[in-house]
Amino acid sequence: MQQKKLNHQTIEKLRALEYTFSSFRKLLRLGKCVDVMYTALSSIHYPNITVRVTTTLSRISMSLYLLADHILWIGRTGLCSVNGDRWGKVANKYWMYALFMNLLRDAYEIYRILKIRQIGLSDIISDGCDARKKLASCARDHKDIIVDTVKNACDVVIPMTALGFLNLSPGSVGVFGVISSAAALLTLVDPLLKLTPS
Repeated sequence: MQQKKLNHQTIEKLRALEYTFSSFRKLLRLGKCVDVMYTALSSIHYPNITVRVTTTLSRISMSLYLLADHILWIGRTGLCSVNGDRWGKVANKYWMYALFMNLLRDAYEIYRILKIRQIGLSDIISDGCDARKKLASCARDHKDIIVDTVKNACDVVIPMTALGFLNLSPGSVGVFGVISSAAALLTLVDPLLKLTPS
């Protein structure tokens, strides 16, 4: 009986510790929305208009997502009353919009590379083997775009499911989250795999 009480106390202490760490992490992130908004100001000077527009809009959306996420956190801590459902939807909408902008930028980069390498859709259809070799060569030379596209495509599933645009099980969403996290870890391990500007 004493063992059961000890286990319950240990579990409660671990929960309290996890909550403290989670709150501390959120507190450290409070300035992140301002920082991301500030980086949007620098992205308006990129020479390529497509990269400029998609990157700037993505950063503004990400900043607003972080702000909505902070408001949710303030509500959860009990500092003030917050409509969690409403702010959760707002946060997910801004996150989804930021990811769509990232995916548009990825599609543009892929299009640009294929155009430079003179690989068209008709080549891929009619000249199967040679076109696949060219595509494989492009993928090897531009791993940063592949990693970024995979990460963004997996990430966008999460807010789309939360907003009801997709009907996926929590397990499926979790698999997409794991793939996205693995792609993000790759960019930390090898900085050359990070698409710049991002």
